[in-house]
Amino acid sequence: MPQPRADLSLRKGYHSPQVPVDVRLNTNESPFPPPEGWSDALAEEVRHTSFNRYPDRSAYALREALGELHGVRPEQVFAANGSNEVLQSLFLAYGGPGRKAALWEPTYALHSHIAHLTGTQVVAGRRGPGFSLGADDALELVEREQPSIVLLCSPNNPTGRAEDPSTVSAALSASGALVVVDEAYGQFSSWSALGLVGDGVPLVVVRTFSKTWSMAALRLGYLVGPSEVVRALERVALPYHLDSLKQAAGRLALKFTAEMERRVSAIVAERERLADELSHMAVELWPSQANFLLLRPLRRSGSEVWQGLVERSVLVRDTSSWPGLEGCLRVTVGLPKENDRFLAALSEVLA
Repeated sequence: MPQPRADLSLRKGYHSPQVPVDVRLNTNESPFPPPEGWSDALAEEVRHTSFNRYPDRSAYALREALGELHGVRPEQVFAANGSNEVLQSLFLAYGGPGRKAALWEPTYALHSHIAHLTGTQVVAGRRGPGFSLGADDALELVEREQPSIVLLCSPNNPTGRAEDPSTVSAALSASGALVVVDEAYGQFSSWSALGLVGDGVPLVVVRTFSKTWSMAALRLGYLVGPSEVVRALERVALPYHLDSLKQAAGRLALKFTAEMERRVSAIVAERERLADELSHMAVELWPSQANFLLLRPLRRSGSEVWQGLVERSVLVRDTSSWPGLEGCLRVTVGLPKENDRFLAALSEVLA
């Protein structure tokens, strides 16, 4: 049989092993199911969907609803199968052989993987103390390497740190690059780059329905950006790439914005409670504006602590092998009872 490319395997650091446990806090999903009203509305939509017909190729109703949410025109919204497909479309349109993408480690592992698959060269900088990224450091790399794409993850995964607005502005000041701010966890943050988006501004903000909207199983994401960029992404998207059910699910979810905001507030409150409890344990902890926390055990290796938690039926993300994250673990903020279970298990393991 013909052999595929030898370099296709997913880069180390993206897959998260799933093992049977009582408490799963390793993939940053919402701990809440979707609102009951949304489920009923979607079931009604299914009954009236013509499954023998292709979906709306432009997903216009969904884009119109997202435009209303963010105060932009539908022509400034692009939707796809999860934020990962949005990112892939950006690389297909603006990356490729002979082009570069700039990012700063540690960050979301899939950014460099998608760049690799599309033949885009990655130029990586390093974050400073506390995983910070200063405006001058960002500007220096962009001006030196002249990338076609600049990737900023805010809040950053896996560190939880939100980028400073001055860092985004510095990246925008360097001509020739499309600045991509990945805000998969943006609703949990105190600041968003959405206010900087506009036609003529080389900036896009990527969002997902997987986290705050409790729709990880449906795989729906989108970006807000200049209409010129959206037109370019439509040229690389496969025909009918977004099915009718997914379009309806996203459109209906936006009718439950108040419920989503209450859930975000509850998760943020639990995040702060977790951080306060962890501050009294033998771990190094970093501030987070996402729905997870990054910590480093001080007396035992991260892998040992991860295994000890699994033995107590609690699963977190072992990030100890990721660049710049030696000994670190990442824990998703769950329901209060799940967080209590994690804290008790961690206390036992550290003891």
